[in-house]
Amino acid sequence: MDVIKVSDTLFGFLNELKENNHKEWFDNNKPRFQVEEKSLKKFFTAITDGLNEFDEIEKVKIFRIYKDVRFSKDKTPYKTNRGANWMRAGANRRGSYYLQLEPGNSFLAVGFFEPNPQDLLRFRKEFEMDDAQIRKIFNQSEFKKEFDGFDKTNQVKTAPKGFDKDHKAIDLIKNKNFFVIHYFSDKEVLDKNFSKEVIRLFKLTFPFLNYMTEVVTTDLNGVSTI
Repeated sequence: MDVIKVSDTLFGFLNELKENNHKEWFDNNKPRFQVEEKSLKKFFTAITDGLNEFDEIEKVKIFRIYKDVRFSKDKTPYKTNRGANWMRAGANRRGSYYLQLEPGNSFLAVGFFEPNPQDLLRFRKEFEMDDAQIRKIFNQSEFKKEFDGFDKTNQVKTAPKGFDKDHKAIDLIKNKNFFVIHYFSDKEVLDKNFSKEVIRLFKLTFPFLNYMTEVVTTDLNGVSTI
């Protein structure tokens, strides 16, 4: 894949926006925003090309900088981060890749965010029955070096309804989301080889995504549901 780097001025723009998060400032700096967006789209396209070397991407969503403030207490109109989500193609490729760029809070995440109730229950039932395979993936040395299992920021307090709070896999079952996450420093994001590092980490999660896909596309007897 071509080496396309994140603009050296992106974080400066986002930091200024954070301090001046209103329409007048944004309108006055619209030309700067447009330059950053053009550069960012090239970067995200490079990531797409890299992903397609080992996976198949069906859709890329670059999130707009404009916020929907209708139901939010925070009425500032613009996001101070830039992000994209890559959806895998076909019913036999589930889950997605996500990358967020934000000063002091850049990360990538891979897996299933807010799965529908059916998928959520299926994951929990799988781990209740057998947690050996997912733990084997998480404990592989290279994977473990970069990811700390499922993100744990959104869990039920004790146990979901119908599950034993003392089950040996309750740490997995409690999750409402099933994705792994890796954070980056600002220096790492602005490095010329950052796109290669993102692809390396995404590729590292490929067996994890395939296993999770297998779970959510079969029943508890291992029979395909697609």
